[in-house]
Amino acid sequence: MIALGSDHGGYNLKEEIKKYLDEKEIKYKDCGTSSEERTDGPIFAEKVVESIQNKECDSGILICKTGSAMAMVANKFRGIRCAVCYSEDSAKQAKEHLNTNIVALPAEYINTSKAIVIIRTWIASEFLNGRYLDRLQMIEEIEDKNMK
Repeated sequence: MIALGSDHGGYNLKEEIKKYLDEKEIKYKDCGTSSEERTDGPIFAEKVVESIQNKECDSGILICKTGSAMAMVANKFRGIRCAVCYSEDSAKQAKEHLNTNIVALPAEYINTSKAIVIIRTWIASEFLNGRYLDRLQMIEEIEDKNMK
């Protein structure tokens, strides 16, 4: 199950992504927002993260104009690894090298077809382990040290 969240700037892209997920019969939970009316992204980023931390969802997709604000919020939570992805390659590496559990999309810089390619690639990619596992362990140690 994938948790979806966006602010007003990512709302339209989120709605298009939902159509793709429906078509592919991929289950999702829409954590909001529900319109293009101005709102604050951190509200919805937190809802997506909570869905993952509560094991209601396995992963998440966050969308705002640049992806950066959503990623910044998500990465404030222990165990969350969120990367802004703007291409197929960035999505593949985000999963293979960092085992990201959330992808953040920049609605202002990609169109629907690009977003779908990114999501499809991210979902299909798998963590490579090996030397990347060492890096993840370093990240977890930094979390333990700084997230009290």
